[in-house]
Amino acid sequence: MSEMIRAAGGVVWRQNEIGEIETAIVHRPRYDDWSLPKGKVDSNETLLACAYREIMEETGLQVRMGQYIDQIKYYSVDGEKEVSYWSAQAIEDGSHFQPNSEVDQLLWIELDAALEKLSRESDVEILSKFIEMDFDATPLIMLRHAKALARKEWQSGDEDRPLDQMGQLQAKRMLSIYQAYAPTQIHTSDAVRCYDTVIHMTKALGLDPVVTNQLSEYTFEKNKDKALDYAKELAERVITEKKVILLCSHNPILPRMLEKVTKKSKIDLPESKLLPGDAWVIFFKKKKVVGIEIIPAPVV
Repeated sequence: MSEMIRAAGGVVWRQNEIGEIETAIVHRPRYDDWSLPKGKVDSNETLLACAYREIMEETGLQVRMGQYIDQIKYYSVDGEKEVSYWSAQAIEDGSHFQPNSEVDQLLWIELDAALEKLSRESDVEILSKFIEMDFDATPLIMLRHAKALARKEWQSGDEDRPLDQMGQLQAKRMLSIYQAYAPTQIHTSDAVRCYDTVIHMTKALGLDPVVTNQLSEYTFEKNKDKALDYAKELAERVITEKKVILLCSHNPILPRMLEKVTKKSKIDLPESKLLPGDAWVIFFKKKKVVGIEIIPAPVV
């Protein structure tokens, strides 16, 4: 048995001048077909990061990744293939599309017409599922800091406890994942291990991190409401301003924050806790939580 070929891609969408939703599909001269943009996963690359990269490489568009759609398995000329898909909103008017030997045409097309135009039934299936979902939801990302030095190995104050070697590597690889969501704000606990988890991302994205003790364990122990209210305020900003916000905090606090911002929603909460470097991505459409996804820590 040959090893499964893993790939990822997405349904790229925009709203045109008259309010209709269009999707971008690509023509592949090798197969002479019309396809959703997708491609193979690189070594140690997450599926989300692969989808983001492949969409940009094949369409030339800057996108903001949204909710996970589904996974499709099929046999190709290269063997059995498993492709995961996300929704992806185009966040710029123009395209830097450059025809090449793999993709020679890019076409913006209305959704119903795209269902007729796409060549593969698997792509039609994914687009049909996209049409039925809340693809225009906005995410709030709750990130647990990367792996830190064990408490017993640190003699100074807990707020100053740093990332260990694995945590430092995880932090350096966070950008490849979370740039896909195009965050506009990053908030972090003032604990060193949280700040050092996000500082690489903030610099690369050109953002100034909002550093606050309201997301710290010390403050949470003294007054739990401060951290929970802070998370609720960020969720309100996501809902009302459609800003993508990432917050970095600690394991004792994050599950309570998740409960706080989803309190009035009828969605099932994740049963497992976050490991160091993991995150929950909570998708809001207006005041409704329409999805929660778990993003595992970067592979190091």
